[in-house]
Amino acid sequence: MEGLLLAAAAIIVTYNSEDCIGECLDSLANMAPHVKPIVVDNASSDATLARVRERTQIQIIANPENKGFAAAVNQGIAACEEQHLLLLNPDVTLLTSVDALVAASEQYGMAAGKLVDLDGRAQAGFTIRRLPTPASLIFELFGINRVWPSNPANRWYRYLDRSPELPGAVEQPAGAFLMIRRDVWRTLGGLDEGFSPVWFEDVDFCKRALDSGVRIEFVPQVEARHQGGHSVGRIPPGCRAMYWCVSLTRYAAKHFHQAGYRAVCLSVVLSSIPRMVARMILERSVTPAAVYSRIVRFAGLCLVSFGRSAARGGRIP
Repeated sequence: MEGLLLAAAAIIVTYNSEDCIGECLDSLANMAPHVKPIVVDNASSDATLARVRERTQIQIIANPENKGFAAAVNQGIAACEEQHLLLLNPDVTLLTSVDALVAASEQYGMAAGKLVDLDGRAQAGFTIRRLPTPASLIFELFGINRVWPSNPANRWYRYLDRSPELPGAVEQPAGAFLMIRRDVWRTLGGLDEGFSPVWFEDVDFCKRALDSGVRIEFVPQVEARHQGGHSVGRIPPGCRAMYWCVSLTRYAAKHFHQAGYRAVCLSVVLSSIPRMVARMILERSVTPAAVYSRIVRFAGLCLVSFGRSAARGGRIP
């Protein structure tokens, strides 16, 4: 077991993470001193790198521009040789050892621990999910899961029918705290950098892993506290909407049948109107109209185009 523990690395992608990266790295040093930390910074403009450099024995990759989450993770993993790879968000603080994750990833290929909130409660609906279906994504787009969280599609999607204390195989654990065996990573070719700058790259990886026969094991006795929304919260609201819709549509193009894919594209178009009006009222500005008109043009092009190249290209007109 000791040999396994020494062959692990944690890849931490940062972007203006000065307020949380120190606690993350300190918890890694205390709870998993055998895990090598690799920080890939996506051109932070704050004191993130200064906080990292206050600590020793940390490999740093400082990007001159924001490469996006998937590209940064791939970059960090390419820079190390460890056989067990922990994807760790900078706003995650380890509360236990990760030894059981290393052992589970060695046995099954991938493993995830339990994320808890600041009060120590399991982040049910986030720490593990099933893979999305067209119905679950359509419900997300129209906000149905927010106003009716107990609806059947959402209960299924977010594993609300399963205790977050139950170990075993799962479909889609959060990429914020995910251990992967290197041969699995190599076989699947890493994260798809077309999901840029963020969202659905971890979902896509889990989908491809399951399709290849890999088991993803949930190990709830391994715990970490998760602040949530750290880097995403630094993205302007309009850009967040665009990035999420484009990545969602790209995932649908890759993994859904034609009818499901087109239903998702149509839902992006139709749901953008009430979301645009809500943002305009909330912000007391017409700026959201320009943002959502771009989203509508993109999703409309994906809907009417032959094949799925527009969605897979991920370009907003």
